[in-house]
Amino acid sequence: MKAQPPHDNLQRPGDSPVARFRRAEDPEWHWLENRDDPEVIAFLEAANRESASWFAPLDELVERLYHGHLARRELAVHGLRTPLDHFTYWSETAVDADYPVWWRHPNGRDDAAEIFLDLQARAESHHFLELGDMALSPDEAWLAWTEDTRGDETFALFLKRLPDGEAVKLLEEIGPELTWAEDNQTLLYTRYDATQRPDSIWRLPLTKGADGAPVAGEPTLVLREEDPEFWLGLGKTRSREWLVLESASKDTSECHLVPARQPATAPRCFRGRESGVEYSLDHRPGHFYVLHNRQAPHFRLDVVDEADPAGDWRPMIAHRQDETLEGVDAFTWGLVISARDHHQAQVYLRILELDDAGGIGRDERLPLPETPCSLALGDSPHFDTRRLRLREESFTLPVTWLAHDLDSGERRLLKRQPIHGDLAPEQLACERLWATSHDGERIPVSVVMRADLAGHPLPTLLYGYGAYGEVLDPWFSVARLELLARGMAFAVAHVRGGGDRGEPWYLAGKLEHKENSFRDFLAARDALVEKGISDGEQIAAYGASAGGLLVGASLNLAPKAFCAAVLDVPFVDVLRTMENPDLPLTTAEYTEWGNPDEPDTRKRIRAYSPLDNLSAQPWPTVFLQGSWHDTRVPYWEPAKLYARLTELGTARGPVLLRTDMAAGHGGASGRFKAWHDNARQDAFILWALGLETREG
Repeated sequence: MKAQPPHDNLQRPGDSPVARFRRAEDPEWHWLENRDDPEVIAFLEAANRESASWFAPLDELVERLYHGHLARRELAVHGLRTPLDHFTYWSETAVDADYPVWWRHPNGRDDAAEIFLDLQARAESHHFLELGDMALSPDEAWLAWTEDTRGDETFALFLKRLPDGEAVKLLEEIGPELTWAEDNQTLLYTRYDATQRPDSIWRLPLTKGADGAPVAGEPTLVLREEDPEFWLGLGKTRSREWLVLESASKDTSECHLVPARQPATAPRCFRGRESGVEYSLDHRPGHFYVLHNRQAPHFRLDVVDEADPAGDWRPMIAHRQDETLEGVDAFTWGLVISARDHHQAQVYLRILELDDAGGIGRDERLPLPETPCSLALGDSPHFDTRRLRLREESFTLPVTWLAHDLDSGERRLLKRQPIHGDLAPEQLACERLWATSHDGERIPVSVVMRADLAGHPLPTLLYGYGAYGEVLDPWFSVARLELLARGMAFAVAHVRGGGDRGEPWYLAGKLEHKENSFRDFLAARDALVEKGISDGEQIAAYGASAGGLLVGASLNLAPKAFCAAVLDVPFVDVLRTMENPDLPLTTAEYTEWGNPDEPDTRKRIRAYSPLDNLSAQPWPTVFLQGSWHDTRVPYWEPAKLYARLTELGTARGPVLLRTDMAAGHGGASGRFKAWHDNARQDAFILWALGLETREG
């Protein structure tokens, strides 16, 4: 018989938080949106106590999972060393530390190492610390960084003289991004508007005071974006010749350029925005290389003369029906192109070596370690390097960094994440299957399990996201080993709305096509059962953020499809959020979900918004997680879902809510607290799947 936490600690009539705080005049619990109402915090804290009481019988399992996770990983982490022009840089995290310490030594002098940023020390006076960006001046004499100490994604700017100058706070309430101009005395940064949209880019002149400390001049506005659907970002070409200021919405972009050595120059628009056209660029002397989707929905690559960006854009890689071009990185010798194969839902890297006339002299794909897998260009800061750093991983391959020599083809292992314990990566099995959705479309589903259990229906956790065109390429997880060791399978549904099969896949799961995402998720669940991989009575679902929307909407469509669900900072009050343009991110997401001021759009969103479609259905047991300082998905969205599911009283098991009162959208910032939170979540999943008594 399955062990179960005692129900007399949960939702006793008249004593549960929902019963005590219910307001008859507000059945939808909108009053929770008033964070200044002291009863809001009282309600959340009461729900936290209720959740803690329910979890008490599982506390021992939580600790076993947590310590099992710690035993499997290398706690003392030494980052990969990266040489720049003058110094070599790396990070080290001590065995008992939450945050890294950053080191450097002069190139060729590893006996002269020095600390230049100690995040562990900086975190000691804060409950939360997140590093937004860290930027070295081109001469490597100054370090600038942004940090958030609340979890609400607003940042302060700090600057110090390297290596051991005092950290000076220069600005507050800014965005995370930083970029140095090549004059070593100018920083560019972003600021937010009232809805936390990065709407402006500013230039900050810096000088050194008599005591060597940094002195900031008066900030100057460089660029402002008035359209509420667009946000601004910062970058620099690898050639270090151009600062790139990008204005982008969900489906349109526009770049402005500033000479990196003359940062006071007014920005020049590279090409004016055209609705529905996205482009990005990189630079080699004499030319810009532009990746764009103008009359090319899967993107194409063009080249244009640096002296005349408005002139002819000459094709280099034509539009293709079976792949999407995702990125371009320029080097002195040519280009690295990242692309995605639509049929295999697999990313790959393509090397283009260019001759003096700009013609392609070499065109080849880099090898993949296995499929499916993740492959990305790593930190390769030197414009002329012919040794590329690559990052590889999969469900069975721990994160691996390689040096790939373009001349010899030699691939040298630089670092691989060490794994300890009784379940080694080579004891895992991964496979890709294809589900058939409601309209006949084939949906990729990735699954990993212990190799010795393959061929038997297993309790399964199905993970989904499916929004913003983001991809769920395979990733290795040490914490996941604790679940797999206990006999569970882990699966990922690569639903439409994500980018797993390229740009068409994203477009087929947004706006009026959003319901495809939910149907795909349910089709993935059914395929796992039909193919004998999963036990149909023991499948749990997991979704975070917009993945919470995916899972919540799927549960409304098929509440008996899953025995349990975890919804982490879930976006479940879609219609009400999109109707409030004063909330962060709302207007910027009209091109993702639609503008509900339009009657047809409002009707469409309401038809799938999880909170707008709750009824007395047998939802599974649910663990909801929120964060008090979350500006992306406010705490009240999971809180409302908890309250209304509890009031309905038709769920097949407990409905739990836990709100982290000291974190933001990404949860805890320190690694040990984050791992412990993950262990609590995993204990709930194991309990729901009947695996809580098994040892890893």
